[in-house]
Amino acid sequence: MSNQTTVTEFLLLSFSQARELQILHFVVFLGIFLAALMGNLLIITTVAMDHHLHTPMYFFLMNLSMVDLGSISVTVPKSMANSLLNTRAISYSGCIAQAFLFVFFAAVDLCFLTIMAYDRYVAICKPLHYASLMNRRACMEMAASAWISGIFCSALHTGNTFVLTFCGGNMVDQFFCEIPQLLKLACSDSYLNEVGVIAFFACLTISCFVLIIVSYVQIFTMVLSIPSERGRHKAISTCLPHLIVVSLFVCTATFAYVKPPSSCLSGLDLVVGVLYSVVPPIMNPIIYSMRNKDIKGALRKLTQ
Repeated sequence: MSNQTTVTEFLLLSFSQARELQILHFVVFLGIFLAALMGNLLIITTVAMDHHLHTPMYFFLMNLSMVDLGSISVTVPKSMANSLLNTRAISYSGCIAQAFLFVFFAAVDLCFLTIMAYDRYVAICKPLHYASLMNRRACMEMAASAWISGIFCSALHTGNTFVLTFCGGNMVDQFFCEIPQLLKLACSDSYLNEVGVIAFFACLTISCFVLIIVSYVQIFTMVLSIPSERGRHKAISTCLPHLIVVSLFVCTATFAYVKPPSSCLSGLDLVVGVLYSVVPPIMNPIIYSMRNKDIKGALRKLTQ
């Protein structure tokens, strides 16, 4: 236990040791962060202020934007600050907070992506039952369940991780406090419980992904029966980008959490970390909203 108490801070992975590249990393991440901030805030504001968008689909979309806003705010600003100040340090308590919030937002994100796929399935495949299945109470219960599930998942993961004894140093091979990388620092005989928890939630994640895939398969099957070629093209062009973003998020996150730990630093770990922690919060506003006529119309009303 003494080894654990001596760890007062962790050293996060730097994108580069060269000062010029550190500044470049800061500028690139700043642009990404501001774009995600603006895109998600626009969606939240637009949906909240336009009563025509007070429907289940846009209610869930607003929640997803809140999640994306929180998710990117957990990892990117700290990485930017470290590059700007030429440091790698994060305090022990700061690492706990970052790990907790990141897992929390990732779990809630997956829940809302699953709920949104179900919402689209009901809307397209069971339109006559949509009003009864997706009523106000059902939507509120699904949203509340998503947020509560995130707290449960995060508390379990973070609690199991930070009760461990860290005897492998304090250098985290990722630009944020990622739990699989923290487990590499734990004593070999003390992290088996958390490995079991990760395996359990990996199964749940894959189950959610399967539900999303099944929903979209049903949607595509229904869409292909539409006689209008224009209608088919519109539905497919709407659903396919959603599926691509979901697949990117789930596949990269699952890979990061279930792949066997390696003692050597891998550039692949860094790329995968960026793909599932930074890319979705900036892509979701584009995929789910900026190609949506209702959102664009509401935005025009707000700016007039």
